[in-house]
Amino acid sequence: MFRGSSFHTIDPKGRIIIPARFRDAIKAGGGDGVVVTRLDNALFVYTFDQWSKVESKVLSMAETSEYMRRFRRVFIGGASDCNCDKQGRILIPPVLRQYAELEKEIVLVGQIMHFEIWSKENYEREAMQMEEDMKKEAVSNEIAKLGL
Repeated sequence: MFRGSSFHTIDPKGRIIIPARFRDAIKAGGGDGVVVTRLDNALFVYTFDQWSKVESKVLSMAETSEYMRRFRRVFIGGASDCNCDKQGRILIPPVLRQYAELEKEIVLVGQIMHFEIWSKENYEREAMQMEEDMKKEAVSNEIAKLGL
């Protein structure tokens, strides 16, 4: 499982170090690599086993919806296998780096079954937006359903 956040840098070649606790989850999830795709101005990273489940769910959805076809085209079509090297790094393809605006400082954010890679600036904006959203009654009611 992927929990917690950690701050890192991406090197000029586009490599990032995966924290040891995430590497353990990656190995338990089907291999020495991950599948990386794009969503919400960030990168979503799945183990091979978890990615198979995501693909099965997407395949089970009807393609009659224009929105679902577009989502599938971008989310599945934009996915890339990224294998860990001996130093525990993965190489993020240039098109995905550009999409998520990854230049130097990044944040890896655990999301239980996957983790996300954000530029530090975009992540800080996202966190501030959540703080603002939590002031809205509808948002706080949704969170309250979790018992928090």
